[in-house]
Amino acid sequence: MSAETRLEERDVSGPGEVDEPAFTGLAERHRRELHVHCYRMLGSFEDAEDTVQETFLRAWRRRETFAGRSTFRAWLYRIATNACLDLLAKRRPEPATGGEVRWLQPYPDRLLDELPAGDADEPEAVAVARETIELAYLVAVQHLAPRPRAVLILRDVLGWPAKDVAELLGDSVNSVNSALQRARAGLREHLPAERQDWTGGEEDTGTRELVRRFTDASVATDIPRLAAMLRDDVRCSMPPTPGLYVGRDAVVQDWMESGFAGMTGLRAVPTSVNRQPAVAFYHWREAEGAYLPLTIDVLRITGGAIAEIVTFHHDQFPRLGLPARLPADGTP
Repeated sequence: MSAETRLEERDVSGPGEVDEPAFTGLAERHRRELHVHCYRMLGSFEDAEDTVQETFLRAWRRRETFAGRSTFRAWLYRIATNACLDLLAKRRPEPATGGEVRWLQPYPDRLLDELPAGDADEPEAVAVARETIELAYLVAVQHLAPRPRAVLILRDVLGWPAKDVAELLGDSVNSVNSALQRARAGLREHLPAERQDWTGGEEDTGTRELVRRFTDASVATDIPRLAAMLRDDVRCSMPPTPGLYVGRDAVVQDWMESGFAGMTGLRAVPTSVNRQPAVAFYHWREAEGAYLPLTIDVLRITGGAIAEIVTFHHDQFPRLGLPARLPADGTP
């Protein structure tokens, strides 16, 4: 019998002889998936980090409350969800509005690779796991009130039964089902109508070629070439800087007014975050004798065109595992 099984079979009197290192070892097995869960709830990588730490602290302090009625993993999810709700009530009493999320941060694909592999016999579950980490979903979810948001993620992403969600939230099954319907309706208001329009899906040859052309045109600051790759209803934002630009004309005008047009000395490194193609840009700094981090564009591509660009500042480069500088020849 494993240590985790022994712990889960303890009654409400507590985990007995399980010491803190053993308890921490059990909890650490679930760190990445708990972090992704908190990230979906909060939209911020840093807030998710803090909340996972709070989850582990609460779990250790309340270990006597683990009665074995569910798995140790599910028990941790309960604590993590409540920790997220507590943080949302304290830091962000109101959900996002206006289609932008200024606290949004990217999630490195290299860390998503640490998640347990999906079941090949359940391709729908694998697709849900991928699509619900993309930025379009994260932005839409942040527009929901905290409790309906929790219900949506627990029911539709994690697949929890309504009665378990009701127990976690101290609510009735009917209330949970009602909240789920409201949350789904709210989600649809902030996502394109068709599912395939808010996920780029698996990267194919056409997508890679479009990303290559986007990269070349960006380095050359060739606005007409870039504009030709955009959908008519393209969206562009740059959290935490306020402003959401919708439509090709609005996006191009912002590029012209921001000083991007005519900019020189750019180099680019292709990457991916949130299971989406991305391009990290570096700018030549004579004093440093190197190209230094500038911004990273995360792309949503549908129908062979760019549907959305979310640009993040250079402070995200270290977390994403990107080089701190490029030498004069521009090679990573």
